[in-house]
Amino acid sequence: MIAEVSLHGLYVPTLLLLALAALVCTRVLGKLLLRVGFYRFVWHPALFEFALFGIVLGGFSLLMTRYGY
Repeated sequence: MIAEVSLHGLYVPTLLLLALAALVCTRVLGKLLLRVGFYRFVWHPALFEFALFGIVLGGFSLLMTRYGY
């Protein structure tokens, strides 16, 4: 995995970019699950969203390493 990405001369860690993408995806999934009514079955919504963020970030990281980026 590449350690850093250059954005107009500014080097940014890849994990930071993956975390931002995971945050956006987690927010979208959270809104979707709220609309569906899934949070009625969740004991602690904040803890669930934190775990969902970890799962999405891990998935993005796995995809990045699997395809050689």
